[in-house]
Amino acid sequence: MRRWQAAVRDGLLAAGVLPYRGFTYEHLQGTKIGGSTFDENDYRHTAADLLEYADPTKITVYLYATVHQILFRTTPTPGKKPKAYGVLFRDARGVSHVAYLKSGTTSTNEIIICAGVLGSPQLLMLSGIGPGHQLRDKGITVILDQPMVGQGMSDNPMNGILIPSRRPVGVSLIEVVGITNFGSYIEAASRISFQTMTPSMAQAQHSANQEGSDPYRNRTIRNVIILEKVTGPFSKGYLELQSNDPNDNPRVTFNYFKDPRDLQRCVEGMKIVKRVIESRPVSAFRYPFSTFQSLVNSTLSIPTNQRRRHVSASHSMRQFCVDTVMTIWHYHGGCQVDRVVDRDYRVIGVDGLRVIDGSTFKYSPGTNPQATVMMLGRYMGQRILRERSPQ
Repeated sequence: MRRWQAAVRDGLLAAGVLPYRGFTYEHLQGTKIGGSTFDENDYRHTAADLLEYADPTKITVYLYATVHQILFRTTPTPGKKPKAYGVLFRDARGVSHVAYLKSGTTSTNEIIICAGVLGSPQLLMLSGIGPGHQLRDKGITVILDQPMVGQGMSDNPMNGILIPSRRPVGVSLIEVVGITNFGSYIEAASRISFQTMTPSMAQAQHSANQEGSDPYRNRTIRNVIILEKVTGPFSKGYLELQSNDPNDNPRVTFNYFKDPRDLQRCVEGMKIVKRVIESRPVSAFRYPFSTFQSLVNSTLSIPTNQRRRHVSASHSMRQFCVDTVMTIWHYHGGCQVDRVVDRDYRVIGVDGLRVIDGSTFKYSPGTNPQATVMMLGRYMGQRILRERSPQ
C-alpha cells in the first residue's frame, strides 16, 4: 500500500470510522482495504479481458458498430406480444446491416441489450419501447407504450477536497474506503489526472491546451484528494431522447441532492473528511499553512462541474456540496427490475428481448460498480445457459 493510502486509512480510524476491517470485498461499516481493477503491475483490467475465454467459433465481435434499432414483429392478435427478431446497426463506415435471430431452431433465441445505463433505455426508446408521447414527438413508431423506460435514473453524487502535498506521492486510485453508518463513503486518490476526473474538467483541460497553457497538468504539483460519496441516493431523475438519431446523446437529469436527505448525508460525510484531513497521519502531507478552510476555498476554484459558485459555499458545507458535486460514473436505473424488466431481466410486454446491465439496478454500491455489473453478467449468463440446455 502506498504511503498516501496508508495515511488515509489511519486518518479514517482516527476520525472514528470504525472498526478496522482489513482487506475485504464486503461493504461493511468501518474502514477497509478494497479490491482494485489494477493488478500488481498497475495494469488495468476490464470486462474486455473476458473475451480471451470465449470460444471464437461461437462469437463474433463487431468493433465500432452502432446499434440503431431493435426490430420487432407485431401482430393484431389480442394477447400476442411483439417479438424481437433482429438488430439494425451501422458499421464504422456508416453502412447499415441487419443481424437476425436464427429462426426455426429454438424458441429460446433472443436479443440481450447490454448498452449501459445511458445506452439501454435510449435503445429501447429508439426501438419504440418507452413513453408513447415522447416517442411520437420524435417521430418513432410506438411498439409498446412503457412510461417507466428512462425513469428512476440515479447517480451517487461525489464531492472532494484537493490537497497540495508537501511529500512526494505516487499515482494511486481508490484503495482505502471508509464506510459510515449514514450512507457516505470516504475514499482517496493521489497524483490524479484531472482531465479524467469529470467531463467538466476534461473540457477545462481541452480549453487550456488550446490556449497553450495547462494549469492542471503541472507535473511539479503533487496533489492528493479525499472524496466523499453518497451511496444509494434518494434523489431520482430521468432520461429523455433529444432526437431519433442514435448518435445524439440522450438528455439525462439525475436531480443531485433534490432529496434533502442526500444533501444532509453529504454534509455529514464532509465533516468526516475534515476530521481526516486534520488528523495527524494526513497532516503530514499538508503544507503547514493549508487549513481546511483554505483547502475548501481552493477546491471551489476547480471546475468540477458547470454550476455557478456561490459566495456562501466557502462557509456553508451544504452549499459547497451543491456547488462542487461531480460524478464518478456510478449511474444506475432507466430499465429497472419490476418496472421495465422482470426478475429474469426480460423486457416486460415483449418477447425475445432482455436487458442485463446497470440500468436494471435500483441501487449501486458506493465503491466501483464494475465488479457488481460483471457478476450480474456472469450470473445471468449461467442461468440462460441452464435454461437453454436443461439437464
